[in-house]
Amino acid sequence: MDMLLKAAQTLINMGAVSLLPIMILVLGLIFRMKFGAALKAGLFVGIGFQGLSLAVSLLTTTIQPISEYYQKLGSGFTTVDLGFAATGGAAWTVPFAPLAVPLIVLANFILIFVFKRKVLNVDIWNYIHFLIPGALAYALFGSAAIGLAVTVGLSIISVLVAEVIAPKWQDFFGLEGTTCSTFSFITFMYPLSWLVNKIFDKIPGLKDADISMDWLESKLGVFGESCFVGFIVGVFLGILTKQPVENILGIGMGIASVLILIPRMVSIMMEGITPIGNAASKFMKKHLGEDAELWIGMDVALGLGDPACVTCTAICIPITIALAFIIPNMTYFPIGLLTIVCYTTVFCVMASNGNLIRSLVCSILCMFIIAFCANQFVPEATAMFSVTGLDLKGGLATDGFFGFDLGNVFICLLHRLIG
Repeated sequence: MDMLLKAAQTLINMGAVSLLPIMILVLGLIFRMKFGAALKAGLFVGIGFQGLSLAVSLLTTTIQPISEYYQKLGSGFTTVDLGFAATGGAAWTVPFAPLAVPLIVLANFILIFVFKRKVLNVDIWNYIHFLIPGALAYALFGSAAIGLAVTVGLSIISVLVAEVIAPKWQDFFGLEGTTCSTFSFITFMYPLSWLVNKIFDKIPGLKDADISMDWLESKLGVFGESCFVGFIVGVFLGILTKQPVENILGIGMGIASVLILIPRMVSIMMEGITPIGNAASKFMKKHLGEDAELWIGMDVALGLGDPACVTCTAICIPITIALAFIIPNMTYFPIGLLTIVCYTTVFCVMASNGNLIRSLVCSILCMFIIAFCANQFVPEATAMFSVTGLDLKGGLATDGFFGFDLGNVFICLLHRLIG
């Protein structure tokens, strides 16, 4: 068991940038691609994801002065926001973690070959979206069996939901042969945003308001292009937070750069994913019939190629910070939460078909719910972190996972209900 745990931890410590090329290479060989073609596909996916990660890091660095400005306004926060990386790492220390990976993979293959489902989830890094609720169940109910059952059960739900959203995902983002299998986002952000859009459709005046990036470009010409919109948003945020002139221009250039770089990186990833998707389709048709299809389940970050996502992110970051001062009895400053704002906007934008007004409303509502729940479930989050061996030095901790992962929310509520 210790060897399995070390192997699982080694895999997760490699990170998505190193793990994805290996996964794509293996899949390519399984789907009968030539070694060179499979290796090239894996490298392109890894290179694209590395570039995507660097672009997201640039965004985080760019808005750091804005975050620091708001952080200085508040005091008295008694809970630490650990962030998703520390939370995911902690979840991998539970005793059933070594069994989780092979069981999740086995369940996925059973769904494909026995129940004729269409999604192969290759996003091993995001197994943490299943494993964190499993670790929480283990901490609160004291049963490794329950924790493992929760983990595998959520992985199955993720595959089923990923199949439902695949047509919309491929049509809106142009990501043929793929879908998003990131559990927390496809089961929370998208359904909520879909509901908000249905409400918008019932409101006279608002239902016809459609401001998109394409609309801005058509009305403003060159000044409506992504780079100019990003620069203007960045400059506005810099002025709003009273930054020095050199910082204001730097923030503007940083956000403008991200709006240009992320779509480029996604296109590089797709150069690797497309041949894998084609090979998978041929493989499935050969073995399961001409009607068989297979979509590759990938990270939500692929959707960041749409400029509206980054535009919404830049606007939502200061609003998310402001929530620390708006939500009653807020005990933590959402510094870790800021790192997931960009991913939150993806399904808000998709559900809104790129409408910026609707996307912003959906994104702000999502961030409010996440911040509120993460604050409410601090005792349960702290219990999980303690069981996984994190040294909190007697303090309290939380993370956005306890607000946007429905598995965590349900387990916390169930624990409070039955004790």
